[in-house]
Amino acid sequence: MNKLTNFFKVLSDETRLRILILLYHKKLCVCEMCGITGEAQPKISKHLAKLRDMGFVKDARQEQFIFYELNFQEQLYQDILKNIVDDIDRYPVLKSDIEKSKDAEKYLEACQK
Repeated sequence: MNKLTNFFKVLSDETRLRILILLYHKKLCVCEMCGITGEAQPKISKHLAKLRDMGFVKDARQEQFIFYELNFQEQLYQDILKNIVDDIDRYPVLKSDIEKSKDAEKYLEACQK
């Protein structure tokens, strides 16, 4: 029961929910998430650290970047995110993030300059 309660606590924060929805679609690095969400790097990194500590995301280094992806062990968590994504038109901020994520590479390129 504790794991489920923790998952809903994670979802109760808008930034963490935005991160999880973005990672539901693709692996991203911090600078890409910052560019997509318009949030500062320290804020995104803090939330990613919490998500990683709880086991909801994992990271992998690729050259000088660390990319994050979902790491759900529970199918229920995936199903909850899928339900949100399936009804994305009801959530303009999340829909906008997903649209921006299609151009995530431009944020990565900006980090390299």
